[in-house]
Amino acid sequence: MTEYRRIGFLNAIDDFGAGYAGLALLADFQPDLIKLDMGLLRDIDSQGPRQLIIKAVLGLCREMGIQVIAEGVETRAERDWLWSQGAYLMQGYLFARPAFQSLVAAEQIEALKS
Repeated sequence: MTEYRRIGFLNAIDDFGAGYAGLALLADFQPDLIKLDMGLLRDIDSQGPRQLIIKAVLGLCREMGIQVIAEGVETRAERDWLWSQGAYLMQGYLFARPAFQSLVAAEQIEALKS
């Protein structure tokens, strides 16, 4: 990981809060960013215990200099609650659906050039 950082790569933990992507991994790995698992964020605007956990994780990450991305944001209420807590990087269906079908294949790009 040190070599990757030396040449400019950022390190991340995906699905933080699910399975093995938890606090021990955060302590051992100390990534540049984490992506909060969408299962942990579901209905965050109305789930008191989840709110306490996310507040603690956000505070911990601020202290450690780790950026946080909230993944799977689907409602305005989830977005607003996360924003109010300082989670400014988000992704999810609220913002856009996956658009893999709209990606242009390399062959199409070459055809457009000629």
